[in-house]
Amino acid sequence: MRQIVIDTETTGLYPQQGHRIIELAALEMVSRRPTGEIRHWYLNPERDIDVEAAKIHGLTLEKLQDQPLFADIADEFVSFCRGAEWIIHNAPFDIAFLDAELERLDKLPCAQIYGRLTDTLQKARELFPGKRNNLDALCERFGISNAHRTLHGACLDAQLLAEVYLALTRGQESLAMAPSLSQPSRPDATATAFNSAHPLKILRASNDEQAEHQAYLAALRKEGRCVWDQEP
Repeated sequence: MRQIVIDTETTGLYPQQGHRIIELAALEMVSRRPTGEIRHWYLNPERDIDVEAAKIHGLTLEKLQDQPLFADIADEFVSFCRGAEWIIHNAPFDIAFLDAELERLDKLPCAQIYGRLTDTLQKARELFPGKRNNLDALCERFGISNAHRTLHGACLDAQLLAEVYLALTRGQESLAMAPSLSQPSRPDATATAFNSAHPLKILRASNDEQAEHQAYLAALRKEGRCVWDQEP
């Protein structure tokens, strides 16, 4: 399934009070790899931005006056994201704003657009109960550099969230090599794989891959979960 990492910035906290989306980013992944496809918009909210919200993202109504309305980009957003698994940090917040924007345009709600919804905040709370699980804390925990994140921004935050999601779900891929129970075993074919006429090719990790692995282990050590350090 395609996965779309989504993040928004808004004029305030409550869509039911008329607050609007002012920045929206959607980053595509396929087979857990970013494809390079990303949609990013600044939007004119047609209303004032709360002072406290502006402190978080640094956006002002003056900067957004010449940007498109949500109505101008809604069809492109829906088309790009339809049928995919949506990955959002604190999903209820973003979904509430997106649903409010779509409802103004008499369009289908998010639940009828995405194929599945994954909330990385919920996943993080399950893995790290009682700990800080905002995006900055998770970046630090997993050794993901966010030094360039001085203000919140939907595009940057979506890119960081993609890395956080991959780190949160690293243990979920199946590494089983056993043949399917529905297929007959073929010992002759298995033996051929190890025959000297077909030597196994050894692929060694690059320096960058080794460094990434060590950073991941360091993050696990902070949480006291690094089983590789334990005596056999």
